[in-house]
Amino acid sequence: MHKCSSLSSFLSPAALERRLCSLTHSREARESQVAFFAEGMRFVAAALANPHTEFECAVIAPELATHPFIATLRQQLRAREIPLYTIPGSLFRRLSIAEEPQGVGIICKQRLQPLGRVSPDAGLCWLALDTIRSPGNLGTICRTADAVGAAGLILIGTSIDPFAPQVIRATMGSLFALRLIRTDEASFARWREKHGVTLVGTSPHATTDYHAFAYPERTVLWLGGEREGLGESQLSVCDQVVHIPMVGTADSLNVATATAILLYEVFNQQRSKLISRHK
Repeated sequence: MHKCSSLSSFLSPAALERRLCSLTHSREARESQVAFFAEGMRFVAAALANPHTEFECAVIAPELATHPFIATLRQQLRAREIPLYTIPGSLFRRLSIAEEPQGVGIICKQRLQPLGRVSPDAGLCWLALDTIRSPGNLGTICRTADAVGAAGLILIGTSIDPFAPQVIRATMGSLFALRLIRTDEASFARWREKHGVTLVGTSPHATTDYHAFAYPERTVLWLGGEREGLGESQLSVCDQVVHIPMVGTADSLNVATATAILLYEVFNQQRSKLISRHK
């Protein structure tokens, strides 16, 4: 069942504008309000497709919302009794980071779940991240994780904001398909030990080829940041560290590319079980 907050019914036009602007431009506002704004037809449709999405309201700028599919989205929003506000096209353009704004968006509640409720058996595997700086990289990682059926992202620490507009746009809607967990390294270590999770890290100095390792069902892939990768202390707690071979002149891979390679290796090793599970 799609959830909807009734509080948005009391928003005046001025209050709605302030809320939209704050969610778009301020991480502090997003975190204090535990909400975020997503704009575009693809993102509204993805939110509606996930039964766990908790909506506050939707907004539409009629002069921009001219695509025929928006009529379908409006019907779905009304059927779920999600408040729908009309806003000026000029305001929507100020909110949008798209070159051609589509004139429809939603305010949703953030879904950052505690690690204690997470099953290590959910999905293909989990991804652990702590220092991804590029919104494009984080969005691409989300898209690939969604594509292979990964359970979600375990965000260690507070450096990553998965609800920033640039990140949301880069996910192309996959953000709504993944579970997001926020925790710290100590809690993450206790969870791993309790559930017997295999933590796999990457390093160009590792002796094991990523393709030669047999990834167990309870696997978490730990990816480091764009500049430094995983630190020595992080590598020391991994159960396995693998490397991705390179024979050209490049000495490193983009973190989103490296994540895709590892995810599809895990996917291919478990492909037969995944296919039978989804039949």
